[in-house]
Amino acid sequence: MEFTARPLLTGVSFVVNPKDRIALVGKNGAGKSTLLKVLSGELVPTGGCVSRQKGVRVAYLPQVMVLSDERTVAEETATAFAGVQALEAEVARLEQALEGADEAEMMGLAEALTAAQDRLSALGGSGWRGEMERTLVGLGFRHEDFGRPTSEFSGGWRMRIELAKLLLQKPDLLLLDEPTNHLDIGSIQWLEQFIRTRANAVMVVSHDRAFINNVTTRTMEISCGRLNDYRVPYDEYVRLRDERREQQLKAYANQQRQIAEAREFIERFRYKPTKSNQVQSRVKMLEKIVPIEVDEVDTTRLRLRFPACERSGDFPLVCEEVRKAYGAHEVFSGVSLTLRRGEKVAFVGNNGEGKSTLVKCVMGQTDCEGDLRLGHNVQIGYFAQNQGQLLDGRLTVMETVDYIATGDMRLRLKDLLGAFMFGGEAADKQVRNLSGGERSRLAMVCMLLEPVNFLILDEPTNHLDMPSKDVLKQAIQAFDGTAVIVSHDRDFLDGLVSRVFEFAGGRVREHIGGIRDFLAEKSAQAAGLTGAARGGAGLLGSGEGGGSEARAVAAPPKETSSTWGGGGAAARARQKEQARQLRKATQEAERWEAELTRLDEETAALEARMSTPEGAADASLFKRHAELKALAEEAMTRWEAAEEEIMKVKSEK
Repeated sequence: MEFTARPLLTGVSFVVNPKDRIALVGKNGAGKSTLLKVLSGELVPTGGCVSRQKGVRVAYLPQVMVLSDERTVAEETATAFAGVQALEAEVARLEQALEGADEAEMMGLAEALTAAQDRLSALGGSGWRGEMERTLVGLGFRHEDFGRPTSEFSGGWRMRIELAKLLLQKPDLLLLDEPTNHLDIGSIQWLEQFIRTRANAVMVVSHDRAFINNVTTRTMEISCGRLNDYRVPYDEYVRLRDERREQQLKAYANQQRQIAEAREFIERFRYKPTKSNQVQSRVKMLEKIVPIEVDEVDTTRLRLRFPACERSGDFPLVCEEVRKAYGAHEVFSGVSLTLRRGEKVAFVGNNGEGKSTLVKCVMGQTDCEGDLRLGHNVQIGYFAQNQGQLLDGRLTVMETVDYIATGDMRLRLKDLLGAFMFGGEAADKQVRNLSGGERSRLAMVCMLLEPVNFLILDEPTNHLDMPSKDVLKQAIQAFDGTAVIVSHDRDFLDGLVSRVFEFAGGRVREHIGGIRDFLAEKSAQAAGLTGAARGGAGLLGSGEGGGSEARAVAAPPKETSSTWGGGGAAARARQKEQARQLRKATQEAERWEAELTRLDEETAALEARMSTPEGAADASLFKRHAELKALAEEAMTRWEAAEEEIMKVKSEK
């Protein structure tokens, strides 16, 4: 592929096998998204070709796409089953025609109806509606969202609809470009499970290290315009890549030494006739040398620190019974928490549960009820999701950071910009010419230059590659002040935060420990392995879960004004019973969903056998196929009943 005088990709050759789980990695601008577009057919390569087996279906989820506003969530998602719906309509038409047909027409209509019913059964029959609902729920939608117009949802939620459509199409090759950017932790984990157990071949571009470690087994790296194929998971690739780069550096150093020696010989004996043959020999040798290219410099070892700042009070933030509502819609209530100086904490939860809203309350950008206080001498450094749009477009990248930097940091501006992919000529670009992701990265650099003692970061890693995220994470770990990180990036939060505040169901609940402890607790609750009966919303919905109460450290809330919103023993007993009912219904739903998955896999294997000449003649296969469909319908009925029970318990909360 060529977009400038220098080719973006050269000599790229590889084969994607069935069930491959491929991570496509490389620095921003290396050509990852371009390669996905070539594989999807959106772009035609300048040279070479892309060959597909006959009938292979490829589905592509780009980072940015045009979305429809003309349908409801369910209607838009159902377009993934256009072929099944057409067959259903054909079956209904043939059945109606058969009722009024004469004897001469009846035989032909019956044969056509049987063939259509067989094709419909092979595609899953009427079970597609339940599969669609399970996928939407897994990606974070609620049942009441299914009838809402897609135009009412943000771009992130509409991207989930497109992702659901692609997953439901069950393509032979699924191409995903940053699929986790708009997903919360629960939805990311659901997507991981889907890819591991139900997807065919998958190629993923993602800067979420935990995600690609959990779903991929093969790593393709684009570096210096070429593709290096490592048939190992990402973590193992990192080790092999470092070894490869060390070998490249040694080879490069040897080559440079040979070039220097040859040039020295040429200059020394250029004008001596007795050495003319040797000189010409070395000139030809230099002409034949193919320069060794070294992979991009690894910036993960770059160490940066926030500039020194004045010390804040012991408790930079105190919230007591904070509530926020927009009209009749209550975002959260009863929020009580206290942050100590030097703590690093995470805000997690489903999108729309109030994480960014509470941050805006802390920043004074919106009002709230209750008591929210900042401590003595608190100086806040705030990174919002739209922070990049607030930069002065008339300045260059270098001018922007040079205006903010002070002290010794001014001597390291080029290193800092390089770590965030603004090295070389990119430092001279005007801000107005930067993309949205580039602006966000520049805003992050500016924040690293500010002398603050309280950091608030709202989704700071969305537009950062892995080396840049490592640089930022190390800087926050070395930061002496307090930090609140709103993020769904598990790898970024791992080892960084000591407490997790979960936003769900209009409540905020504290979990002591890091993100691994929090996820382990949620997994145990989902599996029914804990008997905790306290209220708390799970990551995939707003029902009951576990977790300790969000509480003020200096003054724990009284029982009568508990964060749970209860008022005594009766309220706690009611909540305990609701939690028990919810756990039971959740376990039932998960059991039948697992059974549906097993039946789907067995049906798919059976249909593969039926498609062979031997299988087509085996009547027992068709009998078993009908049995599996009946079992699937029964499992779907049980799953739907369990889901209805879950919604009923949640509505009674």
